Amino acid sequence: MSASPIQHLDLPPGLPVPIDDGACDHLEGTTLPSIPLPSTASGAPVDVSSLSGLTIVFCYPRTGEAGVPVAAEWDLIPGARGCTPQACAFRDTSAELHKLGVDHIFGLSTQDTAYQTELKERVHLPYELLSDTELMWVNGLKLPTFEWEGQPLVKRITVAVRDGKIIKKWYPVFPSNKNAYEVIGWLKGQQNSE
Repeated sequence: MSASPIQHLDLPPGLPVPIDDGACDHLEGTTLPSIPLPSTASGAPVDVSSLSGLTIVFCYPRTGEAGVPVAAEWDLIPGARGCTPQACAFRDTSAELHKLGVDHIFGLSTQDTAYQTELKERVHLPYELLSDTELMWVNGLKLPTFEWEGQPLVKRITVAVRDGKIIKKWYPVFPSNKNAYEVIGWLKGQQNSE
């Protein structure tokens, strides 16, 4: 029996749940710094601070490689597992997110653009991924990180940005494959309160 070509979509039971350590409490109300990042749109830089309308940016540690099993140690890190399922959930809900008023959706990690482009093509993402290999966005917003195999990775967090200002954050995000639906719930609540 061969392995599933998209084996990283399933979340195993019993993953450790991340705790809210307060590391993102400062974000809501923050105006984004101007930091253009390379994107999977042929490497064209995107400066989220300059985008008008509502933007959703979900930051994730790293996506798995096609055909490479996920290391057991990775599953022991609270909140680390589930980057590809999170990206696919935003893929599967992108039309609904746009109908609810989202103008832009981006995924962001510290992986390079070539790596991200392979993922975008492999799982057919309808939005761009942003590469923060130099940790400029991560450090500029004081986002929490952790190390894996000597590489700094951003902890999973999602932000809603309106006209360059963070208006909502989701942190910690768990389980990752439910995050897009949490964003949808919040958007529907915003519409109902207007």
